[in-house]
Amino acid sequence: MTARSLRPDAGQPGMLRVLCLLLAGLLLLAGCDREDAQARARAADPVPSNLPATPKSFETAKRQLLGEVYRDRRVDFYCGCRFDADKQVDAAGCGLEARSNASRATRIEIEHVFPAAQFGNFRQCWREPREFAECTTAGGRRLGGRECCEKVDPVFRAAHNDLHNLYPVVGEVNGDRQDYNWGMLAGEQRAYGRCDFEIDAGERRVEPPARIRGDIARTMLYMAQTYGFRLSDQDRKLYEAWNRQDPPDSFERERNRRIRALQGNANPFIGD
Repeated sequence: MTARSLRPDAGQPGMLRVLCLLLAGLLLLAGCDREDAQARARAADPVPSNLPATPKSFETAKRQLLGEVYRDRRVDFYCGCRFDADKQVDAAGCGLEARSNASRATRIEIEHVFPAAQFGNFRQCWREPREFAECTTAGGRRLGGRECCEKVDPVFRAAHNDLHNLYPVVGEVNGDRQDYNWGMLAGEQRAYGRCDFEIDAGERRVEPPARIRGDIARTMLYMAQTYGFRLSDQDRKLYEAWNRQDPPDSFERERNRRIRALQGNANPFIGD
């Protein structure tokens, strides 16, 4: 029997080196797979070369909208109610009645006419935030779709903060509208007093007042054209009809000019 055979641990250092090399290789492959997944995720969501220079944050967008775009026209979009510098709504003056949330019915909030949840679903960061390393915090918390997209997706950020898509509205109506589609409803399902804003939660559909249907249509068409967000054929036909039936009024054109001065682009469906 040789001396080597009497020492069974003699080959262990070599084996450890092999195991270490295998482990390092596996970690490297995992990292490459992760990078490839992120690259594929970003490739699935192309970025247009001419994104509007929208506000850098939603807080800035809200401040500019109320302070500059609506500086001399404090009237909410959906119900036509006046509001003051503190965003308090004159409900009595417009015949607004709270449905169930009196506190939100008396304050102004900022609404995305093309809902963020709808256009967010077109983006990979909203649907699969786990695919983005930046959307997992150092403590292991995974960011939700909106947080993740605001952090990693320039298209989502620009669209989310685009002043052309933002309007001041009564808070309760904003909350009830959620992310429902625009359309026409049978009957007159009014729930807010004289405010002619009808919501069918079962159909997930909202019928706005006739006086703003064109404004909504031109906003939806603008967002689809500017950011590549898809509209169904049915919705596009509806918006084109609303666009014809309710042409831009003087304030909508002025609003368009003011937003162009702030973020550098106009809504071409409004024109001058």
